[in-house]
Amino acid sequence: MIRILVDSSTDFTMAEVKEKNLYHVPLTISLNGKDYLSGEDLTSDQFYELLTTGEDFPKTSQPSPQAFAEIFEKAKENGEEIICVLLSSALSGTCQSAHLAKNMVDYDGIYIVDSLTATIMTRVIVDYGLQLIAQGKSAPDVVDALENIKGKVKVAAGIDTLEYLYRGGRLNKAAATIGELANLKPVISVTEEGAVSVIGKCIGKNKSLQFILKTLNSKDLNPVFPLYTVYAYGSENTEKLEEKLAAEGYTVDARLQLGSTIGAHVGPGAFGIIYVEK
Repeated sequence: MIRILVDSSTDFTMAEVKEKNLYHVPLTISLNGKDYLSGEDLTSDQFYELLTTGEDFPKTSQPSPQAFAEIFEKAKENGEEIICVLLSSALSGTCQSAHLAKNMVDYDGIYIVDSLTATIMTRVIVDYGLQLIAQGKSAPDVVDALENIKGKVKVAAGIDTLEYLYRGGRLNKAAATIGELANLKPVISVTEEGAVSVIGKCIGKNKSLQFILKTLNSKDLNPVFPLYTVYAYGSENTEKLEEKLAAEGYTVDARLQLGSTIGAHVGPGAFGIIYVEK
């Protein structure tokens, strides 16, 4: 039997984890003096409520090697093969923990895929892997397919406020203040190396919405895969984006919520699209 293991940065709910028969390893979120297991004892909505009402900026800690090793030992005993699809190594040491655990357990039935991305993009990769497993593909064949597709899963997301980039140390105070005064709305993506980058600096929300739509129009989309819109805490901005997408003839498969791993930096009003290129 082949099962997929994910960390909590994929933003699957615990109900989805159970429904899809996934192994789940949570990252730890430290916020306002308390530690939470992301996705397990802190939902995304609860996270944003704490983020917007507290003064502290959350700190994310990768899972320990032992957290992976416990699952790997169980798989070894049961003769299961596990494909781990994990948060980008450019953003976290989660993959490193998994590799250390694999060495500890000494079991060849463990495969580790560095998604080089995060949040709903990783979900797209995982769902594709589940489809291949259901078709009877072997674990090495599934891993090869995931390695091939992962660089084609893309995001373009607008940031509604610079406050959380500043609070998280991604912007200095002067740049954040000037940006807010200028009504700057950056659009971000994830590079092929798995890091977050700014792909557009737009003045005003309407310009950022248009930039995201223009980005999508410039791509050769793979129709086999879903087109998702994403939101952080409020969906008003995403609803406006969906109106523009519908006017251009795009069909959105679902609107999904960004969790704490990315949400801490983009803030509650973030909005965007996730798509797969040919």
